[in-house]
Amino acid sequence: MTTGTPVVSGLERAAGRERLRDAFARDVRDGLTAQPKRLACRWFYDDEGSRLFETICELPEYYLTRAEQELLAEHAGAIAARLPRDATLVELGSGNAAKTRLLIEALLARQRRLRYVPIDIAHDALDATARALAASYAGLDVRPLAADWEEALAALGTSGPLAVLWLGSSIGNLTRPEAARFLARVAELVAPRGRMLCGIDLRKDRRTLEAAYDDASGVTARFNLNLLVRINRELGADFALDGFLHRAVYEEDRGRVAMYVVSRRAQRVRIPAVGLDVVFDAGEAVHTEDSWKYSVPEIDALAAQAGFDVEARWLDRAGRFSETLLVPRR
Repeated sequence: MTTGTPVVSGLERAAGRERLRDAFARDVRDGLTAQPKRLACRWFYDDEGSRLFETICELPEYYLTRAEQELLAEHAGAIAARLPRDATLVELGSGNAAKTRLLIEALLARQRRLRYVPIDIAHDALDATARALAASYAGLDVRPLAADWEEALAALGTSGPLAVLWLGSSIGNLTRPEAARFLARVAELVAPRGRMLCGIDLRKDRRTLEAAYDDASGVTARFNLNLLVRINRELGADFALDGFLHRAVYEEDRGRVAMYVVSRRAQRVRIPAVGLDVVFDAGEAVHTEDSWKYSVPEIDALAAQAGFDVEARWLDRAGRFSETLLVPRR
């Protein structure tokens, strides 16, 4: 066990939960009163959503996790060699950190101690991951931070350089302008000595992409509809799950997979916690997530727009996925 074993007080945990509950209510109210209607994908990851996503990562159609796992297994040493030895490792959206272990092991193979800050919005999953990692690696100082990405960037503070990990192609959840703005904030944060490692899914054929986000066994559909279950549980809503279906569409010209929950019929849903009665037309789609795909030139252009240079790039053997190491432009 390391001296950095994570400890979060009951008071801190309660305050964090209250803050996130308020943000969840605001996002639901704002999204379901917008036209067209939307729900923010960051709220997918309650305990059940996190469990379902781990199942998605094992599906035959969902190539992303296997591609990135293969890539990191092969190149973790080369990636670690390019990070500053005294850097704090910060991970946005850490989840269960299964792939991150490959980088942690590569870093600890060359240095005795490493500080790791996993950041995630799911409190219980974050705590379980932090404790498991702290118990697994001597010399690993784990400092979990329960927050969304924007809050996390504002809260981070260190006297040394940062190595920011953003794995799993989470950048794809942002529009291209949003991604550029967010990366620009990271570039300012890690400058001048830090680095950012960004997992980015590459453009490919429609059949492969739509299958990845609408699998034959229906796990992704349950994951998407679980957002309505969460609204029922936490905000007292009365969504009937059999009244909605899952849809995923690849817009090839834009390079975007868009996910929706679609109303099967005309219906009204009450959400007492935010004082809403929401009317849905038959066939009305509520946008829940984007997954933007990139070509290599698009990645380079995005990095330049955000104030980064591409220092190195690694692809999996099938050329499906990129791990891109970014350095702040000097």
